[in-house]
Amino acid sequence: MTQVFTPKPIQYAPETIQRALVAFACTPLRWELLAAMKDQSVALPDIAGEAGLRAGYSERSLPEGAVEELMMWLIQVGLLRREVDGQGLTDSFRLTPLGRQVLAQWQAAPQAVKVSWLARCQNALQRWLSRFSV
Repeated sequence: MTQVFTPKPIQYAPETIQRALVAFACTPLRWELLAAMKDQSVALPDIAGEAGLRAGYSERSLPEGAVEELMMWLIQVGLLRREVDGQGLTDSFRLTPLGRQVLAQWQAAPQAVKVSWLARCQNALQRWLSRFSV
């Protein structure tokens, strides 16, 4: 008989999940983007500009450079990973296991995602300071 190995879900500290949830909630991106990334990768041009607005991925039309910066921040936080193909990195992104847990938490109680003024300030400071880390 062949045994199938099913890995246990990664257990993240509640603080880690909350930090990632706050980081995403502080962006002009919408939760629909994370929901789309659950099942497939989403390319940068599909998130930026009018395309992102039409798809419901952002609250407003965002320049590609700004979206790239947001994606890099969300990778640092642990929500996203960059998609790789046979030739290297692509311009597409997917959810990480942490991203899936954050999305599930939001889907279970979207009205519960409220970000305080202090959390927004801390997020902005952490994001700004992350530019100087190597």
